[in-house]
Amino acid sequence: MSNKIFKEGMNPLEKAISCFTFVFDSIYRVLLEYSKIVLLVIVVVVSAQVISRKFIGTSIRWSEEVALFLMIWMAFISMAIGVEKKLHIAIEMFVKKFPKPVQIVLEKFSDIATFAFGLVLCIYGKKLVAITMSSTLPATQWPAGLEYLMMPVGGVFIMYFSFLNLFNLNKYRHYDIEGEKVNENQEKKEAE
Repeated sequence: MSNKIFKEGMNPLEKAISCFTFVFDSIYRVLLEYSKIVLLVIVVVVSAQVISRKFIGTSIRWSEEVALFLMIWMAFISMAIGVEKKLHIAIEMFVKKFPKPVQIVLEKFSDIATFAFGLVLCIYGKKLVAITMSSTLPATQWPAGLEYLMMPVGGVFIMYFSFLNLFNLNKYRHYDIEGEKVNENQEKKEAE
């Protein structure tokens, strides 16, 4: 393994955690790049549909179905990104009125609730994909289960990020894989 995975002085448990986060961060990087492409494709498909309908007088038969398909995928990827960046809805004004120990407990409770939400997405997303895989979408004839495939994937990453937050394991993340520049302040903050 390269020194990108391990930092100096890591014990075997820390090396195992670092390997685990390396795998998830690598997959997450692919999802981030994929989400950029999906967003671009949605814009192109919807724009083509509008232009076709307005100027040619006919609509592209599959455009709405593909755009909806990709928007569903984008929604579940975006949920995971929101958990990673801590962009989910929180009432901080209320929480900041409590003493620091209570704030920490409430933050941990939030991480547990978020983890549970990710678990629900995984369990029921898998069931939804299995149930709908036998039917097909009308315009593209793709299996309908593919439409919801990102639901359990998003759930896995929601669980991953909330687990890291819950146990303060973000210091083992591999931000350089994700294209983010790691600065000294970020490393100090994660070490705390």
